[in-house]
Amino acid sequence: MPSVVMSSAESPAITTCPILHRDRFIVIVNKPAGVLSHPNTARSTEKAAFEGRYDLDQKCFDSPAGKVWLIHRLDQDTSGVLMAALDEKTAEKCRALFDEDAVQKQYLTLVRGNPGPEGTWLDNLTTIREKGHVRTAVIKGRLPNAELDFRTLAHHASEKVSLLDITLITGKTHQIRVQASSRQHHLLGDDVYGHFELNRKMKKDLGLKRLFLHAHRLTLKHPASGQRLSVEAPLAEDLTKVLSRLGMTPV
Repeated sequence: MPSVVMSSAESPAITTCPILHRDRFIVIVNKPAGVLSHPNTARSTEKAAFEGRYDLDQKCFDSPAGKVWLIHRLDQDTSGVLMAALDEKTAEKCRALFDEDAVQKQYLTLVRGNPGPEGTWLDNLTTIREKGHVRTAVIKGRLPNAELDFRTLAHHASEKVSLLDITLITGKTHQIRVQASSRQHHLLGDDVYGHFELNRKMKKDLGLKRLFLHAHRLTLKHPASGQRLSVEAPLAEDLTKVLSRLGMTPV
């Protein structure tokens, strides 16, 4: 099923994010960095990806154009492809696909060092939520519960940074950031798990002011037609400029 590209101006009641695909059943947007996937509380006034009051239990926005069911999340600092359903039955089907790891989620990220041409990272991750803060850590000696595949698209020898295409096999909180940092391949611009001296250098030299992590492609069977659907979100201009300054070709 081909994507139907629409501008946010055509559907202001649902979202102000750029719409990448929309049909009777689902809507997929390009969430900017700094925008929440959903409000953290019912009274939150922070900007969220979709319009209207959010029900935390139902994972549903009550937008002026009708209800919108959020299917998955991106961290606030992560940009890119975010999917929602336009009816409850479709939402159940979509969430089942995510639960069954039947959705391919690909990310672009710029990391410290050179992890090699390609590979798989397997770890046991645990997440602690305390007093409004969320932290994830690798636990040694336990069976893996987190998996991702990576492919190096480009490496800058003098700056010692690499552009990776990452496919998430599982979906854990802060998974890419934590698995990368545990191997000393910190994501550039990461102000929690990152390499802070390198972050300062990249901000000064390249103008990188935020986390370089972008959900650039989502591929799944359409919940209604069963046809393969692949939706891509272009890199934001600020991240594209960083790659250009490094002489790397934006994907």
